[in-house]
Amino acid sequence: MIIGEILARNARMYGDEIALIEREPAKDKRVSITWKEFDETANRIANALISKGIKKGDKVIHLMMNCLEWLPLYFGILRTGAWAVPLNFRFTAGDIRYCAEIAEAKAMIFGEEFIDRVNAIKEDLGSIKDYVFVGPDGLKPEYAEHYDAFLKTGPPEDPRVPVNLLDEAALYFTSGTTGTPKPILLTQRNLESACITENRHHNQTHEDNFLCIPPLYHTGAKMHWFGNFIVGAPAVILKGIKPQWIIEAVSEEKCTIVWLLVPWAQDILVAIENGELKLQDYQLDQWRLMHIGAQPVPPSLIKNWKKVFPHHDYDTDYGLSETTGPGCVHLGLDNLHKVGAIGIPGFDWEYKIVDSDLNTLPKGEVGELMVKGPGVMKEYYKNPEATGTTLFDGWLLTGDMARVDEDGFIWLVDRKKDVIISGGENIFPVEIEDFLLENTKIQDAAVIGVPDERLGEIVTAIVQLKQGQEMTEEEFLGYCEALPRYKRPRKVFFDDVPRNPTGKIEKPKLRKKYAGRTESFKIS
Repeated sequence: MIIGEILARNARMYGDEIALIEREPAKDKRVSITWKEFDETANRIANALISKGIKKGDKVIHLMMNCLEWLPLYFGILRTGAWAVPLNFRFTAGDIRYCAEIAEAKAMIFGEEFIDRVNAIKEDLGSIKDYVFVGPDGLKPEYAEHYDAFLKTGPPEDPRVPVNLLDEAALYFTSGTTGTPKPILLTQRNLESACITENRHHNQTHEDNFLCIPPLYHTGAKMHWFGNFIVGAPAVILKGIKPQWIIEAVSEEKCTIVWLLVPWAQDILVAIENGELKLQDYQLDQWRLMHIGAQPVPPSLIKNWKKVFPHHDYDTDYGLSETTGPGCVHLGLDNLHKVGAIGIPGFDWEYKIVDSDLNTLPKGEVGELMVKGPGVMKEYYKNPEATGTTLFDGWLLTGDMARVDEDGFIWLVDRKKDVIISGGENIFPVEIEDFLLENTKIQDAAVIGVPDERLGEIVTAIVQLKQGQEMTEEEFLGYCEALPRYKRPRKVFFDDVPRNPTGKIEKPKLRKKYAGRTESFKIS
């Protein structure tokens, strides 16, 4: 079913029930809309865009921070038959210009946080004829129409633009942390498949309530919410990631499902350990599932989580924007004994591990993970070269190195581009990061390779200690003696570990920052 039709069905069946709640603890703000309001707002947006000449196949830039308006705007764009083009809120003005030019966008909807960036490039964006501003009226640029006035121009009835499952629906851009953002073209069928896969994996019912924290521009957050959406269950959009705010939202909104990123889960455990959070002060019995995706999950984190929340189900979710978000591989609720693995193929998905010639490798051997299923993107838009090296007869090369154990569980070894080659040995940073995170003093850790004349690259660790903890280089070195010698970090820097909005370690930044630095200890 087209996801716009799922929204209309929810409005018919659950019209007066709450669909979305926005919480902004820093401003003591809480607002909500019903399914009927959600549906009618999406229709108004669609009709207002159509009145401006937006038609099927056009592209509309969606540049917003998480807020209550985000999802109605997304669905409104889709109901015109146009492509929604959600952009990363960290994109620079240059990135935004590049994406708008690739998309040949006809309109842009943007929030107050992006005024300066849009102002800087507006004269370069000749294809964009209409701008809609969502924010305080006093901040509205003169070239833009305010969202409230824009909304009034569209009637609440369905515009009834013919849309089918094979139609293109959305253009997502990769994060750009390793180069120019690549445009990923998704179809209506891709979006539908995410609803079905997520619901099959986590068994959402109409009684569940999903706490959404990650950025909605990314496929991950939205596609996890889709599991609630398909059964008309509510969701909470939380603006802020402080542990207290997360636990308060779960307690006060009676949330049952929370998708976290690794650093947020770590922060919650640290706050509980330090006494900053006292769980007895909150109503958390209804919280049934905590799941994590977007980056490798340290097994030690989940072991510690289960000590604090023994009744929680847990799942690891693996996916890419190219697979319409999470779900092509997942651990599964019954497989806690395999924590550390990314799991087994998701519902309606299959996989294989291949060598550089795409030959399937036997169990136990490390190769590149390929997946095939209903969420695989149509293409990298306007980039046939990248498409041709990624898609093969419906199979997608993920860029992740993995192996399969004797029980058929897939273990992510590392990103292909992050493998460190030192003295002829292939070293996978994730294995070392998992080891470091078992140390009770360490909050977060990243491992990178930096150039070395003799070895090619040397293993370098960036270690973020927990608040109030201290560690000397000698202590760190002693701890690492448990690793095989060739895997031991030869440099360490005690510093914060930068992560992007979806929780991935920003390793290009770390390589740039620490390549050539010598003030750390170095093992001879």
